[in-house]
Amino acid sequence: MGMAGESQNWVLMVTAQTPTNIAVIKYWGKRDESLILPVNDSISVTLDPDHLCTTTTVAVSSSFQQDRMWLNGKEIPLSGGRYQNCLREIRNRASDVEDKKQGIRITKEDWGKLHLHIASYNNFPTAAGLASSAAGFACLVFALAKLMNVKEDESKLSAIARQGSGSACRSLYGGFVKWKMGREEDGNDSLAVQLVNEEHWDDLFIIIAVVSSRQKETSSTTGMRESVQTSLLLQHRAKEVVPKRILQMEEAIRNRDFASFAQLTCADSNQFHAVCLDTSPPIFYMNDTSHRIISIIEKWNRSEETPQVAYTFDAGPNAVLIARNRKTAASLIQRLLYYFPPNTDDLSSYIIGDKSILQDAGLEGIKDVEALLPPPEIKDNIPSQKYNGDVSYFICTRPGRGPVLLSDEGQALLNPVTGLPK
Repeated sequence: MGMAGESQNWVLMVTAQTPTNIAVIKYWGKRDESLILPVNDSISVTLDPDHLCTTTTVAVSSSFQQDRMWLNGKEIPLSGGRYQNCLREIRNRASDVEDKKQGIRITKEDWGKLHLHIASYNNFPTAAGLASSAAGFACLVFALAKLMNVKEDESKLSAIARQGSGSACRSLYGGFVKWKMGREEDGNDSLAVQLVNEEHWDDLFIIIAVVSSRQKETSSTTGMRESVQTSLLLQHRAKEVVPKRILQMEEAIRNRDFASFAQLTCADSNQFHAVCLDTSPPIFYMNDTSHRIISIIEKWNRSEETPQVAYTFDAGPNAVLIARNRKTAASLIQRLLYYFPPNTDDLSSYIIGDKSILQDAGLEGIKDVEALLPPPEIKDNIPSQKYNGDVSYFICTRPGRGPVLLSDEGQALLNPVTGLPK
């Protein structure tokens, strides 16, 4: 190999951080399983990586014997088709890399023969059903592209990330992002574009209620396949409903029109879950707690002149609640704590992410959440029921930026000398 020094002890390393995203117009159903090509366009909002992200370190060395990967500290096999597709596509696009400090030069040809070590870590529970594969594959592709000096832009990279996990293509940008379904057979035009960056609509607050869910839901991959095969509503949705909704959603985002945004977001979430019910056998992602949260938000929205909060649910019971501004987010947290008080006095472990929202809601240092007053839309005569412990915790966050490189070696997940997990 054209590598200066030919010594066996060099390791070249890159670390990146990539946020997760939540779809407001849903992706559900593939028209091509192996290339992961969707039956409709989708639109998502990227979440602040401080609260929800994947960190990935990728390393290359002539001393590595094989490609290896560690996820949250555990080694996992890289034999899966989705990993292999991403690795192959990036290797095919690699350019020459020179590291003067270590005296290494890696040519385009070398990349095919060298092995990689990958370590990845999610700062949120993988089982929480918060699209960890979206952040994961986006981060993998972004980091590898930097390591191998791939010259293509984020949009082109998104088409590679898509082959790892469909929604991953949307995590290569911050703000609001559209995944264009594309028309080509080879999927080259099925990629993500940024609609607006995270500064465009920076009033929005996002509160995720992580619902205590005891059972594992149907995996998205299986669920989508069954919906495509059996749901007539899915065909109608993809052909008639989504194309119009996409245009309306783009306009609502452009104009920061919260009323339209909320109406479209809630309707699209409900229709996605209707498609799941219309699948044979039916798929149930939401549970009683999810349904209660919907009716609380619907009641509140109806009692105000204009919608205050949008809700959306992915393939699981967790509620993603988008509030029009900080003040509304504070009222939302008060309402949620009223209905779903924690089984603990310690609100700081029950609310993670941006804790300043507790201050705004006047809840800092409150020991007895049970004593909170009912929200005004509940008429005095109806005693409302409380659901202790039905929500595991709340995550307070906002729309955030896309992937970034971390230059501080202390944040790397692999040892710079051995290339093994720290």
